[in-house]
Amino acid sequence: MNPVAVIGTGQTRHTRARDDASQADLVREAASAALTDAGLRPDDLDAVIISNMELFEGRLHPELWVGEAAYATGRPCLKVATGGTSGTSACIAGFHQAGSGAFDLVLVVGFEKHSEGHTQTGMALTDPFWDRAVASGAVGNFALSISQYMAARGVTERQAAQVAVKARHNAARNPHAHLQMPDLTVEQVLESRMLAHPLRMLDMCPQSDGAAAIVVASAGATRDMATPAAWVHAASTRHDQPYLGDLDRRMATMEALRSAAAEAYSKAAIGDPLSDIDVAEIYEPVTYAELAWYEALGFCPEGEAGRLIDEGITSMEGTLPVNPSGGVLSTNPVGASGVIRVAEAAAQLMGRAGEHQVPGAATALATGYGVYAWSDVIVMRSEEP
Repeated sequence: MNPVAVIGTGQTRHTRARDDASQADLVREAASAALTDAGLRPDDLDAVIISNMELFEGRLHPELWVGEAAYATGRPCLKVATGGTSGTSACIAGFHQAGSGAFDLVLVVGFEKHSEGHTQTGMALTDPFWDRAVASGAVGNFALSISQYMAARGVTERQAAQVAVKARHNAARNPHAHLQMPDLTVEQVLESRMLAHPLRMLDMCPQSDGAAAIVVASAGATRDMATPAAWVHAASTRHDQPYLGDLDRRMATMEALRSAAAEAYSKAAIGDPLSDIDVAEIYEPVTYAELAWYEALGFCPEGEAGRLIDEGITSMEGTLPVNPSGGVLSTNPVGASGVIRVAEAAAQLMGRAGEHQVPGAATALATGYGVYAWSDVIVMRSEEP
């Protein structure tokens, strides 16, 4: 793949229910903001990619419904739906479209309007037999995997609660974030309603309405525009088998994420992730997942994820700030969540992250995660490869 870069990002205001906007309105809001950020007009675009989990709204072929709002009229348009990784998969598709020479400027826009559908029902449709009764949806199967992870690594409920506090405090500095809770305490997380042991209400991500977009440019187009850019140095993807019962200790092993990270780090010459990466936007739908991903992404040796959160190493003031935006724990319109990870990482490299900017960020990591152990890993830098 030839070099490509992200040259513009845009997001809506994310919240529980955007009753003021249709699905198409959300898409147009994010797409328009990304074009403005890149200094482009809609006529400049060559192609459009849309990511959305259509099961959640119960509407087939959403690209036909919102394509016009994404400026896709008269242009090649591709829809991507790969579960939680939909957004990062769409971004990677955009990287390849621009890197192949097929197009110079590609708009990637992801959206979800959970308030107009039923997410649990959509997820239950994926397995009509065994998993439907014991592990359908996010809460049940995460509770099973987290219990195995806690037994294997010894992480505690308090350490998971610290992840929740870090995320919601960071989100308070992000004007787009859904859950902004600057005064949240560990005790409040531990006292929140039990959903399925050990998962509590404040351990889980919300369901959000919202959209996010990025503009991907070929190397030539990026150089011609001479604007700040986030250059893609590596993008790797892995999908594991979809039957959860066959995955051995899923969160403790997480082979898909480990394999994708190993390939991406090799391509981007990342030797020590904790010191080589300046900021990370990782897809953590639940607090315990962030701890497990620390190990799978090589931020620490096995069994030391709890130490990273105890010592503040992944806080805004730490060695490697993780999720300055507040992460998926604070904002989760699923079809857009992966795009948000890439947009936030790119904004950090372009110095446009506002009050949650990490000073001097030059290397950024973004990941995507699907509940069936699907993983995307992207490394970007402020310098061209």
